[in-house]
Amino acid sequence: MEEAALGEAELNWSRLSVSAEALESELEARAEERRGSREALLRLLLPYNRLTSLPRALGSGFPHLQLLDVSGNALTALGPELLTLSGLRTLLARNNRLGGPGSLPKGLGQSPLCRSLQVLNLSGNCFQELPASLLELRALQTLSLGGNQLQSIPAEIENLQSLECLYLGGNFIKEIPPELANLPSLNYLVLCDNKIQSVPPQLSQLHSLRSLSLHNNLLTYLPREILNLIHLEELSLRGNPLVVRFVRDLTYDPPTLLELAARTIKIRSISYTPYDLPGNLLRYLGSASNCPNPKCGGVYFDCCVRQIKFVDFCGKYRLPLMHYLCSPECSSPCSSASHSSTSQKSRTTR
Repeated sequence: MEEAALGEAELNWSRLSVSAEALESELEARAEERRGSREALLRLLLPYNRLTSLPRALGSGFPHLQLLDVSGNALTALGPELLTLSGLRTLLARNNRLGGPGSLPKGLGQSPLCRSLQVLNLSGNCFQELPASLLELRALQTLSLGGNQLQSIPAEIENLQSLECLYLGGNFIKEIPPELANLPSLNYLVLCDNKIQSVPPQLSQLHSLRSLSLHNNLLTYLPREILNLIHLEELSLRGNPLVVRFVRDLTYDPPTLLELAARTIKIRSISYTPYDLPGNLLRYLGSASNCPNPKCGGVYFDCCVRQIKFVDFCGKYRLPLMHYLCSPECSSPCSSASHSSTSQKSRTTR
């Protein structure tokens, strides 16, 4: 059997024309040879070999392995042999048949891999949900599950505090959980080719984010908070409906009598003290929001008009951002001036 080695510590057996049994035997022989050698095998490449299970020799013959590539095989499970690789940093298992019950070994989150594994690529498999055991791999820096069948992103994704790159493109994800914003080191977020309809404003807390890929989704607008991503260098939005359908579906429900009364108190600066009103009304009055129209002095509480405004971003993009106005008149430049003439500038905001 030919060995293509890029270095003495790497064994590259890609696309070998041998049976899985022969490959297993050869690996066992190599493992036996290395037991008496001072040099440890660090990288083992076994892609495209029609493997249906991990070689048994992994369990005892390669204790110092740092990279394992078993991509492009026919694996339906990663067996317990994986748990013995206490120093493994990179696991590449893309384009297999993983995703069913038992695809990952039991005890993965409690194994030494919890502290050593930094790069995990499971793209091109059949996962319908993110396995809970993956969310216990606290040392992960790169996680790729593109091209699976994921329906959602669990809130527990925030457990991966070391994560720098998250690739979940090409799935069936509909929502982005706000907890994703709790990943302080995240630099690259790829959520393209999904079914996402909105972006939570909490993503503006990803202060390390440099690249955000959202193309080919169902986005109709972006939250204005996205302008806070000051380190963002790349933003991909092509293939989204963005504005057209959103504007067509806009609706406006008139404010309640409670809100009308509260607006009057704020706009006319009617004074009151904590002894004049019950606590629930004081809290309600304290929740007023300024109308962002610079020509309007109004406020709103629960009822507002949604409006799209295009804003320059990073000097390269024109982004459609969501704005909330106090009334339909505020969206009309002709009526803004007359509305502001009867409004006062002094008011409480949240």
